[in-house]
Amino acid sequence: MSDILVHAEAGVMTLTFNRLDKKNSITRSMYAELADALERAEQDDTVRAVLIQGDATIFSAGNDIGDFLNAPPSTPESPVFRFLQNMARFPKPLVAAVCGPAVGIGTTMLFHCDLVYAGDNAAFSMPFVNLGLCPEAASSLLVPQMFGYHRAAEALLLGEPFMAEAALEVGLVNRVVPPTEANAFAQAQARKLAAKPLSALVETKRLMKKAQQPAVVERMGEEGQSFGRMLREPAAKEAFTAFMEKRKPDFSKV
Repeated sequence: MSDILVHAEAGVMTLTFNRLDKKNSITRSMYAELADALERAEQDDTVRAVLIQGDATIFSAGNDIGDFLNAPPSTPESPVFRFLQNMARFPKPLVAAVCGPAVGIGTTMLFHCDLVYAGDNAAFSMPFVNLGLCPEAASSLLVPQMFGYHRAAEALLLGEPFMAEAALEVGLVNRVVPPTEANAFAQAQARKLAAKPLSALVETKRLMKKAQQPAVVERMGEEGQSFGRMLREPAAKEAFTAFMEKRKPDFSKV
């Protein structure tokens, strides 16, 4: 069975992370599947909204580290960057249901969603600095805009998890519900959207996103260049080596 389940019904395409034994960590092939699904959804007039969801116990642990180290993203055409670009420019409503840990890209992808519903067990984190890296998905732009600078600095410089109620307070999520209800609640909200006129949904989203869209695209490209460079530098090498060796990294010499 695929690690990404794709199901379309009642005008909603649902994309489900289905790699629970690996904490829904995302591989290159999964990014490619997600990117392809968004492209199909954009072209299919019967799809009026897309829902991204995980399990009641975990949304995603972020990148699959082994897969990531074997073939790190190196060009804008890399599956992860293609997925993020497709999310950023997707014209129809994007909805997410998040329960349990949402690590790295598991959190940053949410800044490109229009509606986000969280289980009360959700734990969001963006630990890029802890890996010797910089933010991605235009999160260095979008997190300060949403959180305010000081809260953004706490989230991005310390990289520590913050829970569902904190995410609700800063506007990252629309509502917090019991974990066993999150996917169904988000599905119901997506179906509400799908019952509305597609042209009105698309134009309203375009107008809301118009002012920041060029800046998002520019920042995503700049982050991608920095991310690729930093991935080859000593701090990231030490962080990932320590991760694979199950020890605490030592950044005292980098």
